[in-house]
Amino acid sequence: MKVLGLTGGIGSGKTTVAGFFRELGIPVYIADDEAKKLMNSDPEIQLQIKEIFGDVAYKNGVLDRQFLASRVFNDRDLLEKLNSIVHPAVGKHFLTWKDQQDSDYVVYEAAILFEKGGYKKCDYNLLITAPLEVKLMRLQKRDKASAEEIQARMNNQWSDEKKAQFADFIIENKDLSETRENVRKIHDLMRKSA
Repeated sequence: MKVLGLTGGIGSGKTTVAGFFRELGIPVYIADDEAKKLMNSDPEIQLQIKEIFGDVAYKNGVLDRQFLASRVFNDRDLLEKLNSIVHPAVGKHFLTWKDQQDSDYVVYEAAILFEKGGYKKCDYNLLITAPLEVKLMRLQKRDKASAEEIQARMNNQWSDEKKAQFADFIIENKDLSETRENVRKIHDLMRKSA
């Protein structure tokens, strides 16, 4: 079974594109969502997070994502430590999930697919891009975040230009009907290659 890696910077519209693949009947694994679930359900992961961030990382047994974000988005070392705990667990979980799917291919969506080398485990990789002003507008609407907060998050990700070097496909996500059509073309190519 083939794996299509799906990534893009914050605000590019990865989730929207993942939804278009789902509409075509393709199983989609959202790494960030699964990571959040694992950080709340896996006792070993919880213990390792508490060792780094203290017991305040969890409130009533639930990960305090706001607290964690405030710590890691301004400290690359802490972000790396968190990623070194979560990413291997997500990778293992994905392989188990993939083995349970019945499809020509699956989509593995991850925000930092290229940065951490996850793209090497995929047969093909799709990069979603959008102009900066479009990303900012989407994120301010979605997260009610300031431009400074958004920029801090963007600073922890590679630029679209750097990511493009590793992508097999690139979709600029400005017009949804155009994006949907491009997803269908990639879907057809993936099915032929399977």
